[in-house]
Parts: sequence; structure tokens; C-alpha cells
Amino acid sequence: MTPVKKYLLDANIFIEAHMRYYPFDISPGFWDALLAHHDKKRIFSIQQVKDELDEGDDRLTQWANETAPKTFFKKTADKAVVDWYKKIIQWVTGQPQFTAEAQAQFASVADGWLIAYAKSNGLAVVTHEKPSAQIKARVPIPNVCEEFKVEYLNTFEMLRELGVQLVLARSRR
Repeated sequence: MTPVKKYLLDANIFIEAHMRYYPFDISPGFWDALLAHHDKKRIFSIQQVKDELDEGDDRLTQWANETAPKTFFKKTADKAVVDWYKKIIQWVTGQPQFTAEAQAQFASVADGWLIAYAKSNGLAVVTHEKPSAQIKARVPIPNVCEEFKVEYLNTFEMLRELGVQLVLARSRR
């Protein structure tokens, strides 16, 4: 029996959806789908991502604090996650491709924790970042995922895999 695929969402999934293509007032179905698949134990994020969302002080922050269940944002303090995080940071700081500033910035945000949690718990990372062999000024999540053999995909790929359809409700006459 094939295990059920589970997804771990990067902050940019929430932020871009809220600000660009799935705002709460136009696409409540997107947010409902996240919660429905969380209830099925398939979609999660981590506390560090929530911390980043809390910086916004907007409708997304409200959703993360008042609508999303506490179980949505996982803690990363267990030993396996911390051990993977240390390996990830060690790898990133050892890569001459990235500037010292990019390495320090990566260590200060949720990205390393996201990958470490996904690696230690067998989840796929959902992000809008793309891999880049040339980039120096930041550390793309997919570059690190590839190094540590963690699957990654974007929002739309995840929605298709989950069978989510955002359908216009028909008005009753």
C-alpha cells in the first residue's frame, strides 16, 4: 500500500495566495480546501512559518491565528528535526555558490526548518521558489531540497494532486 502523500507549506504559499490569486473575499474555497486537507492530515506548515505570517498583521495573520487549527502549524523542536536542520545549515554554509549574506539570511528564516521538518517526517515541501544553479544572493528552497532528497512542488501541483477544484457556485433563481 502506497503511503498517503503529505504536504508542508512555505510562507510564500499563504502570502502569494492571500495577496495575488486566492484572496479571502474572492476565493474562500482555496482556504477551505487547505483546512479540509489538514483535517485529513495531508496539509501542514510549521511554527516558524506562522511566525512569519504573524508579522503581516492583516487578514492572513487573522486566518493563521483564528481560523487555522493549532495543529496546522507544527513544532520543530524534536531531535530528528533539529538534527536535520543542523545538517542543512552546515551544507548551506559550506556552499561557495551563496554569499555570506545569503547563508545568514537562510539561517534566520523558516526555510531550513521547513526542509528539516519535511525530511524527518516524509512530507513534500510546497513553495513557489524555483531551483537555480546560478543564484548567489539567496538560497532557494528547491536547491536544498534537491541536495537532501526532499520532494518539492508548487501550489497548483499540490492542488491537482489533491484533486482540489475551485468551482464557481451556481446561483439559485
